[in-house]
Amino acid sequence: MLARWGDVARGVGDDAAVLDVPAGERLVVSTDASVEGVHFRRGWLTPAEVGWRATTAALSDLAAMGARPLAVVWAAAVPPDWQADLPALADGVGDAVRDVGGHIVGGDLTAGTELSLTLTVLGSARAPVTRAGARPGDTLYVTGALGGPLRALRVWQRGAEPAPLDRERFARPRARVAAGRWLSAHGATALIDVSDGLAADLAHVAAASGVRCELHLAQVPCVAGATPLDALQSGEEYELLSAAPPDVDVLRCERDTGVRLTPIGRVTALDPGAEPEVVVRDAAGRRVDLPPGHDHFSRAC
Repeated sequence: MLARWGDVARGVGDDAAVLDVPAGERLVVSTDASVEGVHFRRGWLTPAEVGWRATTAALSDLAAMGARPLAVVWAAAVPPDWQADLPALADGVGDAVRDVGGHIVGGDLTAGTELSLTLTVLGSARAPVTRAGARPGDTLYVTGALGGPLRALRVWQRGAEPAPLDRERFARPRARVAAGRWLSAHGATALIDVSDGLAADLAHVAAASGVRCELHLAQVPCVAGATPLDALQSGEEYELLSAAPPDVDVLRCERDTGVRLTPIGRVTALDPGAEPEVVVRDAAGRRVDLPPGHDHFSRAC
């Protein structure tokens, strides 16, 4: 694996890695697991795609804090029928790390009964953005277009092959590191990545920030063929949801990062005694029932 990673691996071989954090910045750390039969099925993805997807899911958590990736540590439990695929898995991990910067600095391999990849990512940011800072008067924004992973999952579960774009969104998502850092630098008050579904993750922001979030269904950007309701509940998108001032220059964001940024709603104050909530409205202003989000304890795959 080290031979395949080349210069994307650094300082591997000791019992632990030693990192330097840039002066004036804070360390940002996250861990994410990808388990066969829970997050993917072997017949759906190539081994390299499994490694890419697992790594991107972890790196996306750094993007959601406005952090710059520094290092990745990965641990794999590998069953016998996956051992020959370790080089390709390593290629996927290395390519995902190389895509956003940072280095692989260590890890652990063990035998297992099903493939399980756990990625720990470390980054730094001068002022990390949490999900708890959304303020009344902010606008809600989302990167990219949503709905592809859910469409791909539905087709695979029917025993068919998804459309290429939907499959690509499931198999090779991108960690929006550049967009997260851009939003952090341009006034984002709250950030979260869309892993549980847009509606569910917006509810996390509302609860953490103590606000009401109002989402306009017709403004939600969808991949071709997806409905706005698909987009609301599609999990493992790894796009970014942000609360930020209403004057954010979305065109400049796209020019600077290559990622589309779309305003989709607003943040309002709670009425006295009211609980944080998400309100979804259609084009006519009617309230729409929230769809369920992604269930991490479902073995739907």
